[in-house]
Amino acid sequence: MVDSSNGLNLIEPILDAARQQQAKEYTRTGRYLSLAELVLVMVPLAMLVFAGLSERLVGSLDLPVIVAAIVYFLILFAAYRVITVPISYYRGYVLPWRYGLSRQNLSGWLGDLVKAGALMLVLGVVVVVIVYWLLNVQSQLWWLFSWAFLVLFSMVMSMLAPVLLVPIFFKMKPLTYGELRERLEKLAERAGVKIGGMYTIEFSSKSTTANAALMGMGRTRRIVLSDTLISQYSTSEIEVIMAHEMAHNRHRDMLRLTVFQSAVMLVNLYAASLVLDAVIEPLGFSGLSDVSALPLLVLIFIVINLLLSPIITGYGRRLETEADGYALELTGNPSSFISAMARLTDQNLAEAEPSRWVELLLHDHPSYHSRLEHARSFAELRRDGN
Repeated sequence: MVDSSNGLNLIEPILDAARQQQAKEYTRTGRYLSLAELVLVMVPLAMLVFAGLSERLVGSLDLPVIVAAIVYFLILFAAYRVITVPISYYRGYVLPWRYGLSRQNLSGWLGDLVKAGALMLVLGVVVVVIVYWLLNVQSQLWWLFSWAFLVLFSMVMSMLAPVLLVPIFFKMKPLTYGELRERLEKLAERAGVKIGGMYTIEFSSKSTTANAALMGMGRTRRIVLSDTLISQYSTSEIEVIMAHEMAHNRHRDMLRLTVFQSAVMLVNLYAASLVLDAVIEPLGFSGLSDVSALPLLVLIFIVINLLLSPIITGYGRRLETEADGYALELTGNPSSFISAMARLTDQNLAEAEPSRWVELLLHDHPSYHSRLEHARSFAELRRDGN
């Protein structure tokens, strides 16, 4: 499968300078907006906790604990959506249009915003009900039982995502038979990956970006290619992109990531329980199951996640780098790998070479230039081996 045209002289950056300047502006603005959103969320939560507003608000509800938790969560969620609407609009609608990433009109964008909000609301209510029920019946080990539930819940959602969640936002249809499908079937066979189907996802009605994924678990595992990828990329480029995705399955990255995320979640919940035990009474709450402490619980989770984020992103980059190596070995095509990564970098407005600190703290994928060096090293080893 080694392409004889893959001379080292072809492994060169082919990024568009103007597009990369836009990428820097776009990602920098996105980071500022994320920071602003974080402040807009944390400051009101802190006011509710430290100014005694939460106790007064919950005290006026006069409801059973679980019902009060649901109602209070709905109030907090509604307030969050209202407060962050300007940021969501600017980041999700204005910026993508400004930089040529969107084709979606305002009504379509609002529709997706409502659907995403409804989905978050339903999932959030489920989590709140389980956590507060456990706080009532297992006040000492609520964090451990909550962890077990959340791990199982996450696995079920991963399995259902391609068949229930993704179709809520995008139309999907089976990939038609032809050279591309045949190449991908052979690729999956070489990789030892069992595929339940191959599908095209309609990105072009909403976006100019491109993507591909191996989604689902077990019988729901399927190859998903955006129509923008199929129409604009060569078969060899798509093949090497999917080789990367199949590497995640080959390396059992879904299992590794589940174990890792489960460990992080366990640390998160245990740390939250320790903080709650230490501050719940000094802050004037009646106990762990006090519904008025919900903003405090959310605040603690936010802070702990921020502290753990460098570890999470670092592990993600490690898995992605390993998948790149496997894709290069499986296809033997560093030229197509580099051209595909370069095109995706420009098309999706990703920074090719972010600052080291930005990459360490915020990126769960290696930068384009890191991937370029990886492919160059592979090409050199392949050449020297020949």
